[in-house]
Amino acid sequence: EVMLFSNRDLKKLIIPLVIEQVLALTIGMFDTMMVSQCGQSAVSGVSIVDGLNVLIINIFSALATGGAVVCAQYIGKKDKKMASHSAKQLLFTILGLSLVIMGLCILLNGKILNLIFGHIGHDVMAYAKTYFFFSALSYPFIGLFNGGAALFRSMGNSKVAMTNSFYMNIGNIVLNYIFIFILNMSVKGAAIATLLSRMFCSFIILYMLLNKEHTIYIDTYFKYHFDFATVKKILQIGIPNGLENGMFQMGKILVQRLVSTFGTAAIAAHAVAFSLTSIAVVPGMALGLAILTVVGQCIGANDYQQAKYYTKKLMIIAYLSTIVAAGILLVGVRYILKLYALPQATANLAVSMVSLHCVFDFFIWPMAFSFPNALRAANDATYTMIVSTFSMWTFRFALSYVFALYLHMGVIGVWWAMIVDWIFRAICFMIRYKSNKWMNRTLV
Repeated sequence: EVMLFSNRDLKKLIIPLVIEQVLALTIGMFDTMMVSQCGQSAVSGVSIVDGLNVLIINIFSALATGGAVVCAQYIGKKDKKMASHSAKQLLFTILGLSLVIMGLCILLNGKILNLIFGHIGHDVMAYAKTYFFFSALSYPFIGLFNGGAALFRSMGNSKVAMTNSFYMNIGNIVLNYIFIFILNMSVKGAAIATLLSRMFCSFIILYMLLNKEHTIYIDTYFKYHFDFATVKKILQIGIPNGLENGMFQMGKILVQRLVSTFGTAAIAAHAVAFSLTSIAVVPGMALGLAILTVVGQCIGANDYQQAKYYTKKLMIIAYLSTIVAAGILLVGVRYILKLYALPQATANLAVSMVSLHCVFDFFIWPMAFSFPNALRAANDATYTMIVSTFSMWTFRFALSYVFALYLHMGVIGVWWAMIVDWIFRAICFMIRYKSNKWMNRTLV
């Protein structure tokens, strides 16, 4: 039979995805470093809003994932017309939603921040309000950018999203430098830099989608009629995925509150370890995105044998690359921590957290987080949502308290609870996959 993806196709899909994930990580670190020149209150104000931003951007990503699955299935079905039609519905749905969220965040700016972080100092709150206002203005642009990037990925073209992310991030750093260091605009400057770089890149990716050479293209942005049937298909994956992401972020924020009761050393070690461990899971995240495209197209072509073949193949790659990434981090963690100027006790605590994470990355992480994308691509998103949400609140949240407070494990207990959450997810997804219940649930 004809294979839908050659090894060359897979390479072309996966390598840019990995690079894009690495870029996203390193740029975040640069961003924080540059803002940290504005003082501690500024950093605190920005990091508070960043937590909210992640939550909101996740909503757009979830919708984009829904759109990508629908489009990938139409491409697999060789129905380019419907793929392009769905793409347009996705972009306008994201635009509508992001404008509503933007409006609410601008109107209720201080109220939202006071509700969640009422107890912070005046100066921190002032910075947070400024940063939140400009962040909100950028929501429609980051939403459309995410949508466009997901559409290119569903065509198997991840290079476009990668190069655009690269430009967006370089633009952000250059503008940050100008606004923060030359024009002394502090947090406001950092926020405007982000807004301008997001605007620029969303315009570029929307313009690229007008190219009729692409498998999916948009005929015009000036004519649009709402098609409920198509939007419903996008939401069938987008809503469960969005709820799952949202719950996950909320759980993280609540666990963070528990961590903050263990004192400064615990907070610092947890924060540093968390940012370092994200390096270990970069390949797994990239392969998760690849699985979405590849399996989505196989399902559209109604070829479940190939869907299984590629799931297995991509999971093997995910495991091998995670072992390499986590292995490097495990060996180098003590050297990397020297860059952070932490007190020895804090550094030691961070080392034990990172080591714990890396050891379980080898066995479980890809199964718990890359693998469920195969189920999502087959329109089984409600199952992954139920498992993830149950696991999040039962294990990562409730067990954190049991381990940390009742078993007196302190902040390390929080990390062990997280590992239990991974193991439970991995087992549930594996059982579902083996049961074949995810098959024949085609969306299109």
